[in-house]
Order: sequence, then structure tokens, then C-alpha cells
Amino acid sequence: MNQVFKYIKAFYTREFNFFYLLLIITMLGILIYLNYWHGLEKDYAAGGKTRWADFAGYYLLYFVPFAMAFLLQLLFFKNCRYFKNTWFWVILFLAPAFFSFRVNFDFHKAWVIKSFTGADQVFYLHCINWIVRVFVVLIPVFITWFIKDRPGQPFYGTRALGNKRPYIIMLLVMVPLIALASTQKDFLQVYPKAKLLSDIPMNDWTDKWRYLAFELSYGFDFVSIEFFFRGFLILSLMHICGQHCIIPVACFYCSIHFGKPMGEAISSFFGGILLGIVSYNTGSIWGGLLVHLGIAWMMEIGGLLGGFLSKLR
Repeated sequence: MNQVFKYIKAFYTREFNFFYLLLIITMLGILIYLNYWHGLEKDYAAGGKTRWADFAGYYLLYFVPFAMAFLLQLLFFKNCRYFKNTWFWVILFLAPAFFSFRVNFDFHKAWVIKSFTGADQVFYLHCINWIVRVFVVLIPVFITWFIKDRPGQPFYGTRALGNKRPYIIMLLVMVPLIALASTQKDFLQVYPKAKLLSDIPMNDWTDKWRYLAFELSYGFDFVSIEFFFRGFLILSLMHICGQHCIIPVACFYCSIHFGKPMGEAISSFFGGILLGIVSYNTGSIWGGLLVHLGIAWMMEIGGLLGGFLSKLR
């Protein structure tokens, strides 16, 4: 854990600027207000009448905080030469497109709807969707790595993880926070995700395999999240703009949580900074994936227990 604190201290020493961070928090605060009080994602980003309209809506939802966080650095940091780098602009414009395409990819749904009926359809729609989305986003990321970074580094974030203890401590720290969140109404409206299976008849214990398959598929979705944010974005941009990439990537990461409870969206910004710092210094996404998966499954357990306790009141 001492090593993680050293990473954080080095980031604070080199990157902390009070007024820059204040503007970043103000920007995210405005977006969060617009999202949770005026339906920014639900009514505008996802409110288009065509697939391309939804793609454009999500693209702007992701691009604006990501790009603004970089542009604001011109006001507070002198060493912003990376704006002259062609690859910086390529990644700045393409990364939100990659993720918007991932969110809106649904070409497999027609086959699932045709192949399954009733409650089974819900189960397979979610499981297959989570698995498909991993490959949808990793394919363009792999192509980018192959063209840009293949000679100089292994595929983004695949470097072996060293000491696992700091990540286990991070998970333990999250336990009381998730326990507190599990008492909140907005949290229980979303978690556990597995409550989507409640309408599927399970007459025998052998039918419970669906829960395991559902949770594993749900967890597999986080593979693409970590490879994209802590792998692709951090480890491709670090060679261009150094640690200046960490806060903009955290802003982008925050924006993809606008469909989650507000507390989760807010905490994702700070969690994104922490995991970005770790990935930047270790070149590995495995620690972040361990934390991310651990938190996701703890939230599933928290939602299950919280829902059970709320019924007893």
C-alpha cells in the first residue's frame, strides 16, 4: 500500500493545481446536475429517434468532459506541447466514438429476440450483450495499439501485476461504503442486477446456474471497461502527455456512469483518478480490474441484502 501512496504523492506533486481542479469539479457538477435533474443522458443523449442520433448524443456526452478537461490545461500548465501531436487528436476524437459505438451496438439483439422467448429472452439479452460489448470495444483498441504502440509496449495493460495486497486493502475500504449505499433507495432501484432474473421460473436448484452465468457475464463487461480506460486511454496517452491524461480520462469515466445512482457517478471520478494513477505507474490493468470486479460483485451482494432488509422493515 505504501507504493500506491507514493504514486498518489508523485501525482499530487506534479499535477495538482487548485484552480484547474476547481474548474473540473464545477464542470462535472454542472453535468451531474443536468443529468440527474434534467435527464441529460436519458432524454437527450439517448433520446434520438435513430441509431445514429443516439450515437451522436452519447458521443457528445463523452467527448465534452473529456475534451474540456484537456483544453482547460492550457490555462494552468505550461508544458502542453502534446496538443501538437497528431495521435493526441486522433485519440481525443476517436475514443468517445469507440465507446459510443459500444453503448449503442445492438445488431445481435434481433437474433436473440428471434431465438428466445419470455423471461429467457431477458436473461440471454443481457448476458450476450455484456459479452459482445467486450469485443466491440476491444477490436478498435487492439487495432490502435497495433498501429501506434505495438513496437514499444505489450497490449495495453497486460503487463503482469505485482503485489496484490494494495488492491485487496482498497476493496476492504469499500465494504462499509457499499454497506451504507445498500440502504439507499436509488441504489436498490438499480442493484442487484440479478433481480432481472426474478421472473424466470427456477423450479430446481440446478436452474440456479443462470444466476452464476448472469453474474459472470456482468463481470466480463468490466474487462472492456478496464482495458478501455486504464489500458487504452491511460497507457496510450501517457507517451503523449504524461500524467496530464489522468484527470481527463477520469472525467470521461465519470460520464459513462450517468445512468447509475448519483453517488456512484460522483465517486467514479475520484475512483477513476486513483485507478488511472495506478495504471500509469504499473502499466497493468489487472489491479484495477480486481478492484472493479470486487466492487461490482460486492454491490450485487449489497443490493441483495439491502433489498431483503428493506422488506423486513
